[in-house]
Amino acid sequence: MKNRWYIHIIIIFLFSSCSSSSSDNDYIPTQNTPTPSPLNIPQVFEDNIIAPIIPIDNPQTVEGIALGKKLFFDPILSVDFSQACASCHLPQNAFTDSNTFSTGVNGDLGTRNSMPLFNLAWNYDENFFWDGRAFRLEHQALQPVTDPTEMANTWSEVVTRLNNHEEYPELFKAAFGNQDITKELTTKAIAQFERTLISANSKFDQFLLGQATLTPQEQNGLNIFMDEDRGDCFHCHGNPNNPLWTDNAFHNNGLDTTFSDNGLGQITGDPADNGKFKSPSLRNLAYTAPYMHDGRFTTLDEVINHYSEGLQDSPTIDPLMKKIDQGGVQLTDQDKADLKAFLLTLSDPSFINNPNFSNQ
Repeated sequence: MKNRWYIHIIIIFLFSSCSSSSSDNDYIPTQNTPTPSPLNIPQVFEDNIIAPIIPIDNPQTVEGIALGKKLFFDPILSVDFSQACASCHLPQNAFTDSNTFSTGVNGDLGTRNSMPLFNLAWNYDENFFWDGRAFRLEHQALQPVTDPTEMANTWSEVVTRLNNHEEYPELFKAAFGNQDITKELTTKAIAQFERTLISANSKFDQFLLGQATLTPQEQNGLNIFMDEDRGDCFHCHGNPNNPLWTDNAFHNNGLDTTFSDNGLGQITGDPADNGKFKSPSLRNLAYTAPYMHDGRFTTLDEVINHYSEGLQDSPTIDPLMKKIDQGGVQLTDQDKADLKAFLLTLSDPSFINNPNFSNQ
């Protein structure tokens, strides 16, 4: 197992080294070199998983993070100055939206539930969005600005606005030296801020560190989660040795028999990928309703009921949905209550109340 992680570290290092060779994206130190600001790695991450992915061409800096935070909360990015990144990714909701679909400019609605944002530096495959259409966090931040149902702007207009702003030219200079403001530098700054959004102080994290005790109900819920004959949740959502609580992979989890949204298949063009969506982290479920890519479930109880008796068969359903023939794992009412109690121990109130992550 350790050898596999070491190999993974080497692969990440080589990829980062190769990605930094592009002259358009190279990080260029100047006499105004920004102040390094390494991520504060939680102990539960250090104990169980490898280091975060920090691109060589976009190191974390005090100035870059501050610029990224300002941009994240600033509606200057949208065509009519009405929408910021934070409009659909609210801190109090673990950086997601409590609405089924987010409202963009002109009152337009999206077609998927806004994904929560935390622990993004540990997405080792670096495929972002529900359908994985963006590779690297820096590239993910490019798309909402030009999406016609989100910000509906152009990057040339954004760059013009930032250049003409009373503060941004100096902030970009402090963060990146004497380089022209570009869309690439803008999204690099946003990515730096987003990588600081680390959640690792839930009750279960404290339990792993010997600082809290699970109730008998919560402990039984964990046992159900890990039991292939009951919850069977761990294949897609990890276990106590994977504090991300997601495999960051794409699965058809039996929501529908046919698809109005092909998910990953829409990106790859492979019919075998139709109906597959990224497994979200189970952290912060207390704050991230509604659930699933289309926000169809408003409560955690509905999510548990889906896996218990609501699975829908289709040609691409994941083999991990092993009890599809009986509609699900068929949990008892007590098992459902216990599983829910455990899942709620993964929520981190200090994360949603962290002043470093709010618009202050």
